[in-house]
Amino acid sequence: MTATVFDALDVQQADGAGPVAFGGVLGPEELLAAYRRGLFPLPAADEYAGAYNEALYGESVDAGEVALLPGAADPYVLAWWSPDPRPVLRPDAVRLPRRLARRLRGAVEWWTTADRAFDEVLTGCAEGRQPVWLTAELRQALVGLKARGAAHSVEVWEGGELIGGVFGVAVGPVLSLDSMFHRRPDAARVAVADLGARFAAIGGRLLDAQWDGPYVRSLGAVPMERSRYLAELAAAPPTGGWDGARLPVARLC
Repeated sequence: MTATVFDALDVQQADGAGPVAFGGVLGPEELLAAYRRGLFPLPAADEYAGAYNEALYGESVDAGEVALLPGAADPYVLAWWSPDPRPVLRPDAVRLPRRLARRLRGAVEWWTTADRAFDEVLTGCAEGRQPVWLTAELRQALVGLKARGAAHSVEVWEGGELIGGVFGVAVGPVLSLDSMFHRRPDAARVAVADLGARFAAIGGRLLDAQWDGPYVRSLGAVPMERSRYLAELAAAPPTGGWDGARLPVARLC
């Protein structure tokens, strides 16, 4: 494997409640290398947000507690995080509330696909979000990973209308849940459940929710120590290929 700027980072010992590093390049190869090291990016929306990062974390950088990576004119516009603990879900055990399961059994117009509308899912995930972290540069890198077979999406459809979705990056037996969206109530939950079912079918072991919180806990996420999470990343990847077929949501109930 080609050496990267992330190899010199001691992610294992880094602060689990703050950024591990700032700077670097946000291209497809660099992005995949970061995910392999247990890192994910949080770009700043603009130079003012970058200045806020510098004001907030500049002393930690000066003290050597947070690294500065080469390659960026203003390193503070791109942060790399690796929370500890990490919220994770078993892909075959995403929770759907009973009232939603009952409703989905009759939702004959709801269907799911995988990797059929990746760009549209990115657009849905970026709509109306503040602060803006899914920048044009990050979107371009993710599209590059999709072309390499490393980034995936699940789409939820009502008839011919895209009403929800989720996307993430696969590393070994772990698939990240980078972002999700809905245009109908609970469509994002359905997208995550479908993504989990498809990933479990090919041997995937974990869904990585990245940021902890009530919503991902309601899906079934539990905290995992970063040391164990990094060990999971290094395990053998699934051997099967993704099935992007159009499938009814009722099968998830």
